Amino acid sequence: MTTQRRLPAANLLLAGLSKRELERLTGGNAPVDLAFSQTLNDAGERIHHAYFPVDGFISLIAPGEGRAQLEIGMVGTEGMVGVPLLLGVDVSPLRALVQGAGRAWRVDAASLARELERNETLRKTLDRYLFVYLTQLIQTATCTRFHLVEARLARWLLMTRDRAGSSQFHITHEFLAYMLGVRRVGVTGAALALQRRKLIEYHRGDLTILNRRGLEAASCPCYAIDKTTWGRFLGRAA
Repeated sequence: MTTQRRLPAANLLLAGLSKRELERLTGGNAPVDLAFSQTLNDAGERIHHAYFPVDGFISLIAPGEGRAQLEIGMVGTEGMVGVPLLLGVDVSPLRALVQGAGRAWRVDAASLARELERNETLRKTLDRYLFVYLTQLIQTATCTRFHLVEARLARWLLMTRDRAGSSQFHITHEFLAYMLGVRRVGVTGAALALQRRKLIEYHRGDLTILNRRGLEAASCPCYAIDKTTWGRFLGRAA
């Protein structure tokens, strides 16, 4: 998927660190470039680095039987990739796939562990993020099971817009079906329904959100719940 604009260069989880603390955490290195479709880690692989996006975003994908896969989370400037490291686990249960090219602070596992030992403020921030992260995964599981494809598509588009910093994407029905774990015909019907309501415009892969508030109303409650949860435990809306 391609987008036209990115978020400002800041990661909200690291925003409270001093310059010295950030340099200590990152080894004084600049953010790394993340390329579209790059896999940061695969399910079952060892996690060597945590990533804190500053202007890109990453899909977290659970493997299924055969080639089946399902996106169960999305991480942008509000979060981090490599959450198991916070629990002392260095194996990923999910595939982390870059969907929005950009930059991220890359922190090796050992440096993260050391900084969590010495920096209580960072430890508490990431502990709260861990709770929010788990809550949002639960919300996504509930959403996938109980909510209609049209509402789930509206939620996904809003989440992508928030992290991409753009209301325009290039995206195919095949990709949307893959992300939502449904057949292509289901995505096609949902996209047409949103288009008839003049909430989006979609033509040959080019999608534009025309009415964000209307799309929020069309979304299932999960989108608002996710934002409320983040704001409640981490101080501001994601």
